[in-house]
Amino acid sequence: MESVSIMPASLAMQIPLPDEGVTARMLAKAREDFKRKIVVLDDDPTGVQTVHDLPVYTDWRRETLEKGLAEEGTMFFVLTNSRGFSRRETERAHREIAENLLAASEKTGVPFLLVSRGDSTLRGHYPLETQTLRQTLEEGSSVRYDGEIIMPYFKEGGRLTIGNVHYVQTADQLIPAGMTEFARDTTFAYNASNLLDWCEERTEGRYTAADMTAISLEELRAPDCDAIVKKLMAVNGFGKVIVNAAEDRDVEVFTAALLEAVKQGKEFLIRCAAGLVRVLGNVEHRPLLKREELRDKDTGMGGLVVVGSHVKKTTEQLECLLAAGLELYPICFDAESAFAPGGLEAERDRVLMETEQALRQGKTAVVYTSRRVLRTRENDAQGNLDLSVRISEALTSVVGKLTVRPGFLIAKGGITSSDVGIRALGVQRAWVMGQVAPGVPVWRTGEKSKFPGLSYVIFPGNVGGVTTLRDIVSMLLMP
Repeated sequence: MESVSIMPASLAMQIPLPDEGVTARMLAKAREDFKRKIVVLDDDPTGVQTVHDLPVYTDWRRETLEKGLAEEGTMFFVLTNSRGFSRRETERAHREIAENLLAASEKTGVPFLLVSRGDSTLRGHYPLETQTLRQTLEEGSSVRYDGEIIMPYFKEGGRLTIGNVHYVQTADQLIPAGMTEFARDTTFAYNASNLLDWCEERTEGRYTAADMTAISLEELRAPDCDAIVKKLMAVNGFGKVIVNAAEDRDVEVFTAALLEAVKQGKEFLIRCAAGLVRVLGNVEHRPLLKREELRDKDTGMGGLVVVGSHVKKTTEQLECLLAAGLELYPICFDAESAFAPGGLEAERDRVLMETEQALRQGKTAVVYTSRRVLRTRENDAQGNLDLSVRISEALTSVVGKLTVRPGFLIAKGGITSSDVGIRALGVQRAWVMGQVAPGVPVWRTGEKSKFPGLSYVIFPGNVGGVTTLRDIVSMLLMP
């Protein structure tokens, strides 16, 4: 399957979008009498790429989920960090989440609609996460799930689904996801770009492409909400529903149909990227955050950028940042030290000393892992994941051992940003401020964290252009 040269905006010319007022009224009607709280399980901290002004919790204890359900607002996030878990850890965590969520819902009297937010480039523990949730929720309640929504659309990151094929946008090209570097991930590799085939591949044939339901762009842009509702009402047996989308208005039409189907008694689990989450939660777009909203009061301390992701895009962004002529202090964390006894600890101590020295001098430290992708001798998926987790934990423990508060903090990469947020900063509850660039969210850390009230920029490894990291750092360094 070849890449196609086509910009997202041109799709509206090929299949005209419905009138904005029509879709707004359709969605408003569907929201009437919809009483469920939307609970989003986020497999790394980047799932808040499209939302703002809502809470993120970093544990799933029953008491925590009770707080989330009882809070005002339509939605809250629970950071699971399961992208960095083993299969066994993932299954155990999702069983605990489902059990605790059922108990919390019963105690608070608040029903929920559950979303498993995964990677827009199709990596992660799928279908294990949603299979475990379904099994546990059905064992503990009278609910029976009719189907699973699969919608990895994320416009800000250039992830579009057209003709059931999922694409990753690069410049003026849309590359089928199965042809990208993400499909060759050392832990979550896959082959198919057509989402029906991808789902059959990931479920090892337990669900076949021929038995799945697809919602096309033509249906969404008709827009024939009643026809889509009818298709959703016919889904059963945890059948898979593949949803195409290339613009937010496609998501709005589908959301209206989904809410109507749920109100009519259908039960769905949702596996999606950040594009559907914003519309489901009724979160309006807001302007990008500015420097004055992000910087601490001028303490004279430099900022800190921590880069762990190894995807090609991150490496290009790092190279662009380091070549920008800014007042930076680059520090390479030698990841190959992981292969020597005590190597990671010794390397962490060296990097910590240099980082604190840079911060005290008012320079922005850029701490990054050596760029070669490492694999275990056996080159097995679980071993490679364990190796990357060990390196990430050592890298991010530099932040955890800091004795000075940086002027700002950026973490690049999903596992890296999760380890920084949970392990290093000790965040239990954060507030999503918004985005500093399209698809790049910012947390305000909670009172119980290592650095309370710090603006923490969570930069996904697979998001942004070559200059995006440089532009963010440059903006934060401006006087």
